Amino acid sequence: MRNKLIFLAGVGVGYVLGARAGRERYEQLARTARKVRENPTVQETAGILQAQAGGLVSTAKDTVADKLGHTAIGAKVSNFLGDTRAHDHEAHAHAGSNGLPSTPRDPLP
Repeated sequence: MRNKLIFLAGVGVGYVLGARAGRERYEQLARTARKVRENPTVQETAGILQAQAGGLVSTAKDTVADKLGHTAIGAKVSNFLGDTRAHDHEAHAHAGSNGLPSTPRDPLP
């Protein structure tokens, strides 16, 4: 509840300050933001960061699959992250002693 009040107070302050600054200031800020976003150096840096983030996600998926893949939790995490090996791990995690999937026990009456 406290965070919601802080957020709403911030929105209110931003609205008041934005209304006082006027349309001209808004247009000036928008132009500056566009120039920064269209700058080739900024675009190149954003591309590099995006590629590095993709590599980190891939590494994290592999680590989860390797460390926890043999468990039911690891299979669920890998499946959530989109690891294609998750189905193999999940099958092994739920397999009975004979290698076939175990069946759930009937509850006691």
